[in-house]
Amino acid sequence: MASNIVLIIVFVFDLIAFGLAVAAEQRRSTAQVVPDQEKNYNYCVYDSDISTGLGVGSLLFLMASQLLLMVVSKCFCCGKALRPGGSRAWAIILFIACWVTFIIAEICLLAGSVRNAYHTKYGLYGADPLSCQTLRKGVFAAGAAFIVFTGILSELYYVSYSKANDSPYGGEMGVGMGTYS
Repeated sequence: MASNIVLIIVFVFDLIAFGLAVAAEQRRSTAQVVPDQEKNYNYCVYDSDISTGLGVGSLLFLMASQLLLMVVSKCFCCGKALRPGGSRAWAIILFIACWVTFIIAEICLLAGSVRNAYHTKYGLYGADPLSCQTLRKGVFAAGAAFIVFTGILSELYYVSYSKANDSPYGGEMGVGMGTYS
């Protein structure tokens, strides 16, 4: 039987990660090209850099959620063998899908945070127009979408794993090899 406490904690962590990713998307850095007082060069003035912190926070909450689930389920590869059947098959499929969506979400959040923290410094006056590089719209939103997918798949994985892990006999799976008299 799946632990309700684990399911609730994983849901709350995923919900916090989603909220932070959406907030990071809303608070992306913007910039303006400003000439200096002597008109020798232009430079970029960026507004708040809070979305980098929000993106990293989202990344960490999603990682904590995934780590908790993998520790509780013994990462699917350690522990006793699972009972054969549909639950085990679904647990395998959902385990792989959960990790794929998790990696995509983490890449989006990490790339968004790094790119948002990068700022163009200076450009020579009269040279090519200075481009104040900012993060493209939608990177954190893609991360947020994959956080939702990861949350759904990871909870379904844990339920399937728990069903396949429950032995109706309470002991080890397999054929008893006792001596016959």
